[in-house]
Amino acid sequence: MRTFHLTWIAFFLCFFGWFGIAPLMVYVREELSLTKAQVGNIIIASVAITIFMRLFIGWLCDKIGPRIAYTILLTLGSIPVMCIGLADSYFSFLLLRLAIGAIGASFVITQYHTSVMFAPNIIGTANATTAGWGNLGGGVTQMVMPILFGFFVAFGFTTGVSWRLAMVVPGAALFFMGIIYYFGTQDTPGGNFKDIKETYPTFQGGKKNSLSNFLLVIKDPRVWLLFLAYGACFGIELTINNIAALYYVDQFQLSPTTAGLIAGLFGLMNLFARTLGGAFGDKFGIKWGLRGRVVWLSAVLAGEGLCLILFSQMSSLILAISSMIVFSLFVQMSEGATFSVVPFVNKKAIGAVSGIVGAGGNAGAVSAGFLFRGDLSYQSALLIIGVTVTVAAFFTLLVRFSTEEEKEVGDELSKILPSGEKETTLVSAT
Repeated sequence: MRTFHLTWIAFFLCFFGWFGIAPLMVYVREELSLTKAQVGNIIIASVAITIFMRLFIGWLCDKIGPRIAYTILLTLGSIPVMCIGLADSYFSFLLLRLAIGAIGASFVITQYHTSVMFAPNIIGTANATTAGWGNLGGGVTQMVMPILFGFFVAFGFTTGVSWRLAMVVPGAALFFMGIIYYFGTQDTPGGNFKDIKETYPTFQGGKKNSLSNFLLVIKDPRVWLLFLAYGACFGIELTINNIAALYYVDQFQLSPTTAGLIAGLFGLMNLFARTLGGAFGDKFGIKWGLRGRVVWLSAVLAGEGLCLILFSQMSSLILAISSMIVFSLFVQMSEGATFSVVPFVNKKAIGAVSGIVGAGGNAGAVSAGFLFRGDLSYQSALLIIGVTVTVAAFFTLLVRFSTEEEKEVGDELSKILPSGEKETTLVSAT
């Protein structure tokens, strides 16, 4: 449980640093005289590098364990967050925003660490809660960073200096969290990789075959279907985190502070919504096996797409906020539902599967980002995304598990569930 809490706190701070600049982009745009296309490029840069970093980090977790991997990412990732204040042009700002995007790979370590720490009957709930409470940082930063910016302005600093100083705070928090994570967690319930890989010959961590396992994962079509599903939910959350404040400023003529508070409501739903997605995934899995988890994922993903279509058509501020909150509920439930399926795809390479599927989220964000850099209005872009997500929900149903895989999980669950639930689990498995 110590690892559980430190993991979500670390991910929360990563999200805070990753999107800390987003609610301040109104000031950055004015100071650096950025065009709409340039702002769009910056949005894409913030999530593009994370695609490759998540692929790498997934393999690294299988190789050296989540504890050291997270420590490295937190300490090194803090540097561009603190240094973005040194940007004085579009190009330098773009490069630093690109570098900051690397800390988005923290999600893979978070999911890996909870996947190896918890039993299969609650693994979806554990994964969803650590990720959801971490994603909460995306909502909190929308609210806190404008206030932190105002704090520096109140002390007499100029607008240009204030947004730069404000970004030092999340960067410093990331650095210190890296140290805490190293001393406060361990890789598995049985100890750290280096301590147990020689004691237990069957232990997968640190094995030389981690690369061959990674190649097997790449060939599995289920991984790429989940890649698509995660791009359709987490990718859209990243996009909304980047554009929400600007959307409310431009669409409803709100002040940056007010727009940031409203945009923050989207991320705050992570407090419980993602956990709901994972918890219901576990319930469906216990009752109907792995197929039940997949059906649940498809259902909430379809709900997300329909709610986004609704949100895109709202011209009233009250209706826009209301529909955004419902849309957010389905987005985060879809994310939790996705990672209630992921740990069962290949138990010998959980890191690799998590890395590829997690990268799908950023690939979805990059794809969506291109819609916001052209001549399309934000409303039209959101409508197109909503339709695409709805279609993607049906492709998710193509994820299939063999009878042997279903039985293996069913047998494992039957050993740990109360006697009243064992019969349902065995029936589902067979």
